Amino acid sequence: MTILWPEQTEDFSSRHIGPRSSEIAEMLQTIGASSLDDLIDRTVPKAILDRGDHGIGAALTEQQALARLREIASRNRVLTSMIGQGYYDTVLPPVIQRNILENPAWYTAYTPYQPEISQGRLEALLNFQTLVADLTGLDIANASLLDEGTACAEAMALAKRVCKSKSDRFFVDADTHPQTLAVLKTRAEPLGWEIVVGDPATDLDAASVFGALLSYPGSSGAVRDPRGVIEAVHAQGGIVAVTCDPLALVMLESPGALGADIAIGSMQRYGVPMGGGGPHAGFMATKDAYKRHMPGRLVGVSRDSVGRPAYRLALQTREQHIRREKATSNICTAQVLLAVIASMYAVYHGPEGLKAIAGRTHRLATILAAGLKALGVTVETETFFDTLTVQAGSDAQGILAKALDAGINLRDAGEGRIGLSCDEATTPATIRALWQCFGADEARIAVLERELSVEEALPQALSRQAALLTHPVFHVHRSETDLLRYMRSLSDKDLALDRTMIPLGSCTMKLNATAEMIPITWPEFGRIHPFAPKDQQAGYAELFAYLERTLCAISGYDAVSLQPNSGAQGEFAGLLAIRGYHQARGDMDRDVCLIPASAHGTNPASAHMVGMRVVVVACDSNGNVDVEDLKAKIAQHDGRVAAIMITYPSTHGVFEERIVEICDLVHAAGGQVYLDGANLNAQVGLARPGLYGADVSHFNLHKTFCIPHGGGGPGMGPIGVGSHLAPYLPGQNGVAVSAAPYGSASILPISAAYIMMMGDEGLRRATEVAILNANYIAARLEAHYPVLYRGSNGFTAHECIVDLRPIKDAVGVTVDDIAKRLIDHGFHAPTVSFPVAGTFMIEPTESEGKVELDRFCDAMIAIRAEIADVEAGAVAVEDSPLRFAPHTTADLAGEWGRPYAREKGCFPGGVNTSKYWSPVGRLDNAWGDRNLVCSCPDISTYADV
Repeated sequence: MTILWPEQTEDFSSRHIGPRSSEIAEMLQTIGASSLDDLIDRTVPKAILDRGDHGIGAALTEQQALARLREIASRNRVLTSMIGQGYYDTVLPPVIQRNILENPAWYTAYTPYQPEISQGRLEALLNFQTLVADLTGLDIANASLLDEGTACAEAMALAKRVCKSKSDRFFVDADTHPQTLAVLKTRAEPLGWEIVVGDPATDLDAASVFGALLSYPGSSGAVRDPRGVIEAVHAQGGIVAVTCDPLALVMLESPGALGADIAIGSMQRYGVPMGGGGPHAGFMATKDAYKRHMPGRLVGVSRDSVGRPAYRLALQTREQHIRREKATSNICTAQVLLAVIASMYAVYHGPEGLKAIAGRTHRLATILAAGLKALGVTVETETFFDTLTVQAGSDAQGILAKALDAGINLRDAGEGRIGLSCDEATTPATIRALWQCFGADEARIAVLERELSVEEALPQALSRQAALLTHPVFHVHRSETDLLRYMRSLSDKDLALDRTMIPLGSCTMKLNATAEMIPITWPEFGRIHPFAPKDQQAGYAELFAYLERTLCAISGYDAVSLQPNSGAQGEFAGLLAIRGYHQARGDMDRDVCLIPASAHGTNPASAHMVGMRVVVVACDSNGNVDVEDLKAKIAQHDGRVAAIMITYPSTHGVFEERIVEICDLVHAAGGQVYLDGANLNAQVGLARPGLYGADVSHFNLHKTFCIPHGGGGPGMGPIGVGSHLAPYLPGQNGVAVSAAPYGSASILPISAAYIMMMGDEGLRRATEVAILNANYIAARLEAHYPVLYRGSNGFTAHECIVDLRPIKDAVGVTVDDIAKRLIDHGFHAPTVSFPVAGTFMIEPTESEGKVELDRFCDAMIAIRAEIADVEAGAVAVEDSPLRFAPHTTADLAGEWGRPYAREKGCFPGGVNTSKYWSPVGRLDNAWGDRNLVCSCPDISTYADV
């Protein structure tokens, strides 16, 4: 008799998807649909609906997926890396790994746009900014950028904006990392800027350039004094940026002290694993005069409603959703989680610890160099911090092979030259092994260790003079106990997904399952250098191939690039592919990018960066693209239409019925369709953009595919394209949009695990429930707040917009009043005033169950009742709990003096011992911008307040 094996008791999708079957039935009844199939048939246009399996296969269990990923990881070979080139082995203190990198209180948090509930991560980011400003000797630093290569490109753009020169030429030090040079060339070409590469000492014509990028130390390891070059460029009205190593800056004079205008680099070696290239926190610091031109986010110190110090994102008018094509950059994210790790690394070690790490690293490099010289090897770098370049001539390949046999990767610098970089993880045994590779036997090594004369290799004139990290935060958390409590105190101030639903429209804050997160800390993924030999990255190659195949299957595209390390980088890469396609066909005049008025602000900013002109297409009263206006704009720009950038479902949360027609119109005009993947969570398993007319999309892996937001980064924005655009993807024809070939490779296992554990059926069910959850909220709230947009059959997509403008017009209650009152109920606010001012855009995602959805709806309804009190004249808006929200623990003590009960203000849902308390009252944003402070203030500042 054939054995009947029992089936798996439970699949992962039932854990990922919040509502139970009985709850789904109740919710369907509330919204007026007979089944999920009925809901989808009445929501997704029939022209694009595709319920067929995409070839992902059956779902794996958590254990099976982890076993599969463990098998993939085992195909990577972890060797000692001495490749350098901007990536170094480092030691992440276990207390930081466990309590930040592996802690959902940190990795599931959202961008700190609501500052009252983000004080912990804002403080950690302020520490990061203070660290960077101190190391670089410049006035102000931002809260991180994507990586070193793109940070250098942003510095070039900043230099162009603020310089006095009218030149379109930018000089780049020839001793710059090659991946950085590739990104610079990609970024400059569409804007008509010329990159001039050479030796700054001999090849720089300062009068002919708008700025220069110098390397300090250089990619070869050489440390050169840049002061003369900086003075020459300044004399001609140019701007100087210096790409620098933050560990070297512990010992070297700061770029600011040398006269630089901008300093950029990567904080990777401050405890963040190499990870196949990322994610890592790039950094930028600049002079105070240029602060309003600096890209990215900036954390500032302001004050709350009673004058207490409080943190917030400063100068938010620079954000892309406001400035659009006039934005200084299309970057709308940061690498917050990695910046927090780097800052905690500095907090943990303090200046003494950093000096010890830097000193030891330099000492090992000097010992290595002295030994090689004693062995007759030509060491080309005379002054260096941690990296040597040696001339090995015809012996180079043999030495590289011996090093591989010894388990060490060196850098093949070409023409017989070899690069060797020491780092925090280098040991004396590593140095001895290298000497052996260069011909020393054990007896000779013993002599070297006994007799070698070793001298410091840094120029005395470039020795750091200023004190390092003087703020108390870098001195008072030296024991693990102290640091543990400090990190806990910060996370306690914040709201993340581990505490509550974060119903942000268009930001898809869904479950980041623990099983998905586990592989990112495996050394087989974490300790791989992005430029290690390919035969050592067979596991990564398999992972990349799996994701490329499955993302193509899910989206209907023919090819995928995993290089873009943010959604904005994906937009840029996708538009570059469209531009390259047109140019290859001789359509050089196609420079118009059509963008609906409702689009994300990054869309017009990205179009501007690739040299396209933005033409805005109107939206109709239902939030759809106005097709008649689209036709008019196409006719107006006949022969010049390069692309349309359209978000689908629309930014208004609706499946536009005429999407296929829109695609056909643009194609008929000779253009390409860029479909923004921000709302892909409403399509996976139900519609495939590549099959209904789109030519390219980016996939926000930090949204639809479960990479956590990390407080505002990391993110990933791979792009899918039709076969005709594949030749123009990053990695082809010298195009590079990120420093590493596969962007932030080490977080890709998260999305791979999610796809593996969901399978075709789970992915489709997740999308169906995401749409159900949004419609359930819309149905429950519509009697209290108008729902602004719906599809033709009365349903929304995976998000809905509730209109708060009539309330403000009637009684003066603002969208901020309601957002801050939600904090008292323990909720993060939905997306505020986007895409329509004075509204909430709500996206519950499929991960939230009915109990949490009801809790949110009950809070919104309770707030509406408080608004009704204002409407009835029972309380003035200035005296209502809405205006005093959020209430803090300070409101529990002392005199009250308000017209509503203390309990009503502090416990709107009833007394709850597990209630979240905002650590500060409502922030004064205007005061913060008038009194801009973007590094840790002196402790006396707090005492004064």
